[in-house]
Amino acid sequence: MWSHQGPICTGETYKSVVKLTFFKGASLKDPSGLFNSSLEGNIRRAIDFHEDDEIDEKAFATLIRAAVSLNESSNHG
Repeated sequence: MWSHQGPICTGETYKSVVKLTFFKGASLKDPSGLFNSSLEGNIRRAIDFHEDDEIDEKAFATLIRAAVSLNESSNHG
């Protein structure tokens, strides 16, 4: 689990996929369309990474920063 002023995401490994579940993913902008799992939820969103997937590192870093910013803004009220 990764956190910064609150939980950001969890990482779970499965036989064919690594799943990163973002606790507040539904509240994050995802212009690059990284979220590809748990899309029906009201709060969480996830990214399933398969073995040969190319990862858009810049988009992924932007998503992590957005999650951190959301936690920071949530804790300053």
